[in-house]
Amino acid sequence: MDRAVSMAAVVVALFTMAVAVASGEVVDEFGSGASFIFGDSLVDAGNNNFIPTLSRANMTPNGIDFAASGGMPTGRFTNGRTIADIIGEMLGQADYSPPFLGPNTTGGSILNGVNYASGGAGILNATGKIFVNRIGMDLQVDYFNITRKQLDDLLGRDRAREFLRKKAIFSVTIGSNDFLNNYLMPVLSVGTRVSESPDGFMNDLISHLRDQLTRLHTLDARKFVVANVGPLGCIPYQKTINRVDENECVKLPNQLAQQYNARLRDMLAELNTELPGARFCLANVYDLVLELITNYPKYGFQTAAMACCGNGGAYDGLVPCGPTSSMCDARDKYVFWDPYHPSEAANVLLAKYIVDGDSKYISPMNLRKLYSL
Repeated sequence: MDRAVSMAAVVVALFTMAVAVASGEVVDEFGSGASFIFGDSLVDAGNNNFIPTLSRANMTPNGIDFAASGGMPTGRFTNGRTIADIIGEMLGQADYSPPFLGPNTTGGSILNGVNYASGGAGILNATGKIFVNRIGMDLQVDYFNITRKQLDDLLGRDRAREFLRKKAIFSVTIGSNDFLNNYLMPVLSVGTRVSESPDGFMNDLISHLRDQLTRLHTLDARKFVVANVGPLGCIPYQKTINRVDENECVKLPNQLAQQYNARLRDMLAELNTELPGARFCLANVYDLVLELITNYPKYGFQTAAMACCGNGGAYDGLVPCGPTSSMCDARDKYVFWDPYHPSEAANVLLAKYIVDGDSKYISPMNLRKLYSL
């Protein structure tokens, strides 16, 4: 009788393993983990390909160095991998997190995570309206709620909860567009800037982001990395329209970013104590990018002012990258791929500091430590 029971247990175990493999689940403690990615064009993996929008990167020469596509554009706003792609690789993720709106983002593929990011998106729903359509942060969280239910169907409620809490990193890279394509946007932002002080605007940003992160926590997100806003006044677009010198950045965008970043740090520290089991890490992208821009020769770059792919003005910073744009020859020698976005070479360096760096650039712990918890 005991032997029969043991044999039955073996059969059940083998069957369970077969079902797990067939569904795409890697048996060893959910395998290599998952990245659920929220944000804007800095980490968009192609969601904007599937909506009617003016914010698109699914045209050459975008993606020219993206090995996984054979150098074809995928909707990523850079020449190769985004920082989110590289971080996933460094943490051992089996594949890139697919865009939520992609037709193949179903079944076992969501166990690698899902990318909800959208070019032009912001924390506030009004941000990015110049692009007609974009998937704002509120809607991105709505989309994750759909994925959350799919995970329950795939793994069962208890195992889905365990998977999300133990093996999933929730990456949030958003806020730049709330300044660039909202508060600082010529003409469109005049009403906002007259009616709302910088402090009032940032109060709105922090309040909305707090609600969005809290909502993700209620959906079993536990391990977060939230990027602050980079030095917006140093991107080729801002340098071009403000006609500053090559080694100079525009003051107002950087001041606003620093004010917002101080508020963000305080808010994440509060959430770390208020939300049970939550671990929020702050990626100090502002200081990281500023270091890269200030000391670019030290990191092997030739310029931190010019866009590799773009047109217009002193820094090719007016016209986004597209088929008719001029393009540099040495793409790995430029900090910026286009008027707004880092090159893959810059993204590689940024990712290394976020995954394995010290508390100057990622706190209270780096991503490798967070992932291991």
